[in-house]
Amino acid sequence: MMGDESSLDADVLARLSTLDDPVRQRLYAYVRDCDQPPGRDQAAEAAGISRSLAAYHLDKLVDAGLLTVGYARPPGRTGPGAGRPAKIYFRADRDLALTVPPRDYELLARLLVSSVGRDATGAVRDAVNRAAYDAGHDAGAGSQGDLLAVLSRCGYQPRTAADDSIELCNCPFHALSEEHRDVVCGLNLHLIQGVLDGGAQQRAHAEPSFRPNRCCVVIHNAHPDM
Repeated sequence: MMGDESSLDADVLARLSTLDDPVRQRLYAYVRDCDQPPGRDQAAEAAGISRSLAAYHLDKLVDAGLLTVGYARPPGRTGPGAGRPAKIYFRADRDLALTVPPRDYELLARLLVSSVGRDATGAVRDAVNRAAYDAGHDAGAGSQGDLLAVLSRCGYQPRTAADDSIELCNCPFHALSEEHRDVVCGLNLHLIQGVLDGGAQQRAHAEPSFRPNRCCVVIHNAHPDM
């Protein structure tokens, strides 16, 4: 058993070490934050490097399991003369974490969330939601006027949308939400509303918005600079 854990840690460490290169960090962040999966040309321009160098580093990120690839023709190009589909890149739908010495906080979280779901009275869920709201309120009150920064520190990867709402491009509790969606989405909603109220966002409100590869919450009527 100990040998299996050691091998797993070594594999995760090897994959994460791929991000030690600053160019790969920029490319990974760009792909992660894109609305649509980019191709090599877009990624190269965003990172300020040549297309061939971008292709090399992007494929290294794929080899490490941090990105995945697909193929698509550029918009507007169809039919026999459109050429071959180009390679495009997606953020990999997997989590990588390393703790030294080994810890299993995810198992603890799964046990706690499972307990919430088993409480027929709803009292435990209410307590969890209140605790989430209070944690968000404390974070918002200490944000010093930067809503996007505090949401980023909470792991949500916020982005202002065209309609001035704030989309949350990542769920910090994704692994748990796959199995306990109702509990985790409710916790997200209360935590984020706590952030808004703590930051004196009086007109802002968080509401459920279920979309793939996003947090289940969207924010309306917020001012990112508080």
